[in-house]
Amino acid sequence: MHQFSKSFSLLQVAFISGAIATTATLSPVGCRSVRAELKDSPKVLVDQVWQLVNSEYVDGTFNYVDWQATRQSLLNQNYTSKEQAYAAIQEALKQLGDPYTRFLEPKQYQALTEQSIIGQLSGIGIQIQQNPKTNQLVVAEAIENSPALKAGIKAGDKILAIDGKPTQGLKVEDASKLIRGKLGTPVTLKIERLGKRSFNVKITRGNIEVPKVSYTFKQEGSRRVGYIRLAEFSATAPQQMRRAIQNLKTKQVDGFVLDLRGNGGGLVSSSVEIARMWLDNGAIVRTENRKGTRDEIKANKTAMTEKPLVVLVDGNSASASEILTGALKDNKRAVIVGSQTFGKGLVQLLHKLPDGSGLAVTIERYFTPNGTDINHKGIKPDVKIDLTRAQIQQLAANPTLVGTRNDPQYARAIAVLINNNFTALNTP
Repeated sequence: MHQFSKSFSLLQVAFISGAIATTATLSPVGCRSVRAELKDSPKVLVDQVWQLVNSEYVDGTFNYVDWQATRQSLLNQNYTSKEQAYAAIQEALKQLGDPYTRFLEPKQYQALTEQSIIGQLSGIGIQIQQNPKTNQLVVAEAIENSPALKAGIKAGDKILAIDGKPTQGLKVEDASKLIRGKLGTPVTLKIERLGKRSFNVKITRGNIEVPKVSYTFKQEGSRRVGYIRLAEFSATAPQQMRRAIQNLKTKQVDGFVLDLRGNGGGLVSSSVEIARMWLDNGAIVRTENRKGTRDEIKANKTAMTEKPLVVLVDGNSASASEILTGALKDNKRAVIVGSQTFGKGLVQLLHKLPDGSGLAVTIERYFTPNGTDINHKGIKPDVKIDLTRAQIQQLAANPTLVGTRNDPQYARAIAVLINNNFTALNTP
């Protein structure tokens, strides 16, 4: 591993879309005098980014840009601050015409890795909101298996103080910062609950598994349906998906609806692992780098169910969502219902740089098992049903309607299950 770059290995961490590759060893470009000039300068960071792109970027023509000349131009500039270096890096990357090869400032990199990649945060595991009339902070939900839930915190509890600091007028974001903290440290909440006097609850902060999977059993006419909604392919999403499938199987469901609408992607390792929960045989995804090297990832006979499956997608189902959708569609394991997907068939490698910033580099293209390149095209559903603007607004204004008969795409998915359009897709 190169001394200035921390990257993540194949199928351990991938973000936005596609598979992750191992770190390439970078060859110094230029002479000793240039390297000496770079020492202890923001130019170090600039050159690190340039070399990573030079070594790994999927397009060997660099969008027909003279990438060597770009390096010289970057090194000829004088940077008085890291912010100036950041701006120069961002301008240089724009030449590639690839919005997914991008520089992340330290706060952006931290936010991405803490939640999307790690899938865990240190805290007590509550979601809070502010009453618009009283401005009081109220617990909206205590997350499953969280320290808060174990301490007895309930939805509807009013938070009057945090470690003795009154919360009246405090914004949700500021309250969240006070509640979060170092793993293993305590925080004391003053709680007011309906019908009881206010009381203090001391809670020890722990690792909180950010919920990305929600599920419910539904009786739809004569059919018992397991509805699963996957919001993001985080590191903990496979574990959550496994629990969802297991619990719904105990309800003896006749089929499943897997909702990937609005899911912009996440870790390809999670996408592959989840695909294997539904798919016993066949390819899941194929990748190709700039050298033409191809790789194929397959199912491994670990499917948890053979029950009929409908997958819901829309124009915001992207990258890792499309890997899963493509695998299930091409292997005839599921019927795809909804709108055409986003169309992102590119793979990024994420690097951490020494100052806490990060760089995402597009290193590969990916294809569905049948060899379809979905970049800028998306995946066409088997049953196409687009929502009107009014329907989209209605569901956005009242999220409780999502996944009900008032949701036209979900209603069509149920019709597919009821009509038993799976005779060629599944074994009973």
